[in-house]
Amino acid sequence: MREMKILLKRNIKLFFKDKAMFLTSLITPVILLVLYSTFLGNVYRESFLSAFPEGVSIADKLADGFVGGQLISSILAVSCVTISFCSNMLMVQDKANGSIKDLTISPVKSPVLSMSYYFATLVSTLIICFTATALCLVYAAIIGSYMAFTDILLILLDVFLLVMFGTALSSIINFFLSTQGQISAVGTIVSSGYGFICGAYMPISQFSDGLQKFISLLPGTYGTSLIRNHAMRGVIAEIESQGFPVEEIKDSIDCNLYFFGNKVSLGADYAVLCGTIAVLIAVYILMNVIKLKKAGKNS
Repeated sequence: MREMKILLKRNIKLFFKDKAMFLTSLITPVILLVLYSTFLGNVYRESFLSAFPEGVSIADKLADGFVGGQLISSILAVSCVTISFCSNMLMVQDKANGSIKDLTISPVKSPVLSMSYYFATLVSTLIICFTATALCLVYAAIIGSYMAFTDILLILLDVFLLVMFGTALSSIINFFLSTQGQISAVGTIVSSGYGFICGAYMPISQFSDGLQKFISLLPGTYGTSLIRNHAMRGVIAEIESQGFPVEEIKDSIDCNLYFFGNKVSLGADYAVLCGTIAVLIAVYILMNVIKLKKAGKNS
């Protein structure tokens, strides 16, 4: 336990001490917020207004609340995973600069070393993602938000689960990396591609049927749906209270997800995400156990 605490402090301090990694991680959600509100805000607004019959007047506050909920849910769904990869680069950097050799010849057991990377990444990413969540909530409050306190608590829970998912996924992928070039390549691929395959950049409903079915197999999709449902529950309830049908709107923004034609409940979303986290952590532990056994045989 003492060794784990020492390694946790060491890994977290190194991450926040590395200004390049820390600033890149922190700036990412801020940049996304600026870009989304600048370029995608009007697209989301026009898409929202087009869902109503011609001639129907929609209050600006309602439209702003809808756009704001969609924007912040997209930003958080992407940031929780991409920032996890940034935070977890320390594990690869230790391999690249040779620090891992000093750690492995120390009395520290290999499982403790492996899990220290996981938990340090988890803590570092949570600090940044909760900060990003606060910024997003401030933005939503400024433009007009319909979120209740329970919605905010559920969003924080969603962020926590998505960070756990991103940390476990990045731990498995980074396990096989050992150079700075590989770090850059994986970071670029994840940053540019994850938002599309999780339904954050573009609603899944706008993809072809085949692509929709493929994306429905990916666990990150269900994390995006959870955040989107909780960020937009209040504004959708307000739309419904004014007598407008909301199911078509919920379908268009992935508040309603379908798995091969069957509607997925929020409980199922949580089950898929939590189950995936458990499986990924188990795989990461198993990979380290196998590595330890191989090292024992070779020695």
